[in-house]
Amino acid sequence: MPGRGLGSDRVLGIDPGSRITGYGIIDAAAGTARYVTSGAVTTAKGPFTSRLADIYSGVADVIAEHAPTTLAIEEAFFAKNAQSALKLGQARGVAIAAAVAATLEVHEYAPRSVKLAVVGSGRASKAQVQYMVRAILGLDSEPQADAADALAVAICHVNTRLRP
Repeated sequence: MPGRGLGSDRVLGIDPGSRITGYGIIDAAAGTARYVTSGAVTTAKGPFTSRLADIYSGVADVIAEHAPTTLAIEEAFFAKNAQSALKLGQARGVAIAAAVAATLEVHEYAPRSVKLAVVGSGRASKAQVQYMVRAILGLDSEPQADAADALAVAICHVNTRLRP
């Protein structure tokens, strides 16, 4: 893989959602992170099962194109609306299934842990997360919110699992 040396890890971060699933990929080696790509899998309107299929195939396509070795994904959190929490869990499940089908290692992180690892505060706002992702990765502009959250999950993985 061009640009990847020995001892490096390509991390796919996922911010799951039933309508928009953000993704971000970074190359990590010796506790440093280099931006590769980011974006979002957007589902079409229609039956929920069709949206789940869109998420699965979108994540599978990202994996096939960029060959990550690891998936870092946000854990489900408890929402006030049980139906929303259930849909989020299903979106997470199909993203994880796509990763497992491609034999990626899977690591899960609580949203608070992600914010703490990236911003230094577990109660950071989305704007603070976007700003810090931009600063950490040296990007010219702030990534779209869902992509920034996914990159933050990948950075959290690098900061917590891959430090020497």
